[in-house]
Amino acid sequence: MNSDISFVCGADSPPLLEETIGGALESAARAWPEREAIVACDSGTRMTYAELNARASEFAAGLLTLGMQPGERIGVWSPNCAEWTIVQYAAAKAGMILVNINPAYRKHELEFALNSVDCTALVTASKFKSSNYLQMLCELAPELYGTSGSLTAERLPFLRWVIGIDDSELTAIIPFDAIAEYARDSDRHALREIASRLKPDLAANIQFTSGTTGTPKGATLTHRNLLNNAFFVGEATRTGVSSRICVPVPLYHCFGMGMGNLNCLTHGATAVYPSRGFDALATLQCIEKEACTALYGVPTMFIAMLDHPHFSAFNLSSLRGGIMAGSPCPIAIMQRVVNEMHMPEVTIAYGMTETSPVSFQSSVNDSLDQRVSTVGKIQPHLQVKLVDTDGKIVPRGVSGELCTRGYSVMQGYWGDRTRTAEVLDNEGWMHTGDLGVIDAQGYCNIVGRIKDMVIRGGENIYPREVEEFLFKHGKVQSVACFGVPDARFGEELCAWIQLRAGAAATPDEFRQFCQGEIAHYKIPRYIELVDEFPMTVTGKVQKFIMRGIMIEKLGLKIAATA
Repeated sequence: MNSDISFVCGADSPPLLEETIGGALESAARAWPEREAIVACDSGTRMTYAELNARASEFAAGLLTLGMQPGERIGVWSPNCAEWTIVQYAAAKAGMILVNINPAYRKHELEFALNSVDCTALVTASKFKSSNYLQMLCELAPELYGTSGSLTAERLPFLRWVIGIDDSELTAIIPFDAIAEYARDSDRHALREIASRLKPDLAANIQFTSGTTGTPKGATLTHRNLLNNAFFVGEATRTGVSSRICVPVPLYHCFGMGMGNLNCLTHGATAVYPSRGFDALATLQCIEKEACTALYGVPTMFIAMLDHPHFSAFNLSSLRGGIMAGSPCPIAIMQRVVNEMHMPEVTIAYGMTETSPVSFQSSVNDSLDQRVSTVGKIQPHLQVKLVDTDGKIVPRGVSGELCTRGYSVMQGYWGDRTRTAEVLDNEGWMHTGDLGVIDAQGYCNIVGRIKDMVIRGGENIYPREVEEFLFKHGKVQSVACFGVPDARFGEELCAWIQLRAGAAATPDEFRQFCQGEIAHYKIPRYIELVDEFPMTVTGKVQKFIMRGIMIEKLGLKIAATA
């Protein structure tokens, strides 16, 4: 292989797993029947692999009793809980396709998600934080009032069954525990027959990707996609039967259900859910009480824990590593995680929903500098190339669009050939839209998004580079840079800065900090001091919202549309 070009291949061993998710759970129940599979701290729920397998099987058989068939879609709309995981495995056993619905979705988004993939059933919590799930559902389907049994709703024409995780007075909503009670011997037999026919390359899961440039897209992932990616993530983090992974990230996302649940499944480890939604204090309490050995999170979660007023009161010495992913990690935060949270083996992972998700991951043996300045090396059984705007592979050390090929690439966007063809080419390459640089040793650094790159008067500015520099300022808690339109230069750089608690500063202070340290064209023209950033539930900053706010505030609408 030509080591001068940005093309890398992962190892071809160990071999890929060739089984279904349901089959893997059966195997885990035989291999580690008494090992704890999941622990939900807020509800006190604990299940061994034998118990989880049995509950998933009974729930799956009950779904067949309702009349659901393999290949049908079953949605889950809930924060983290043991029931979420039972549904995940039950759907896999019955050959149904799990549809992950963001707990933050509101009524319009729920309607789109259910109808775009023809969901036949929905498992839902009653409410969480400011979201009243049942109220929104009843507004979409008022037919739920007074209905008993199968639902027929005008606005949700495919939905037949609503299953409630919590108690409800509505007779149309089937209690969660009742599903398993419905199971008959004939359905248990049918479930075994289905399992014998299922293949690893069948669709197992639909996850909606960000709808920042239009309606969300349903990335369709197979058993083979998800199970193998989770397995190799676990190999990189040295997950084993004694591992107890704290999972405060949402289960609806690949990070939680894949790198969390399925990683544990393939290694006999325990997935520990500290709370229904992320809570820094609950997570710290959980790590200490459950003696967690690993912790997952996005940088903002780690920052929240490190800066919690009672952080020093907790014994976190059981930790040794984990994964930080979702967005770039400031160097200073990684150093604090290693030193103050006892996580010398923490790794960085990079990927996207459409690739199940991880393509690159650092090793526990990599130096701290390699772990903070790169996303590591390519995962086994995958290929990655960086290409220019003409599709040609760029030399090592030169930025280009990152494209991934291999077992992890999705089948496509559900029911949307056009948008699938926009990102997945005829040779099987998934075009990520991310800009990366691969060095001589094969380490990859993500320098930004193609759409995020700011072009000021012909000069390319990568927002992440400026963010990393500004973060060195002692008063900065968080920073996000993005482009706004400019009549003269085409674009100018804008920075939103969140100050540390108790700190005071002015925009000019940060401009002076940049003078003589970074190129003049990289110094943000606009600096906004803010209390918080608009973010997704997985901790990703929503720069398109910030850009819109600044366009409005600065009166740049004409320039933006010119």
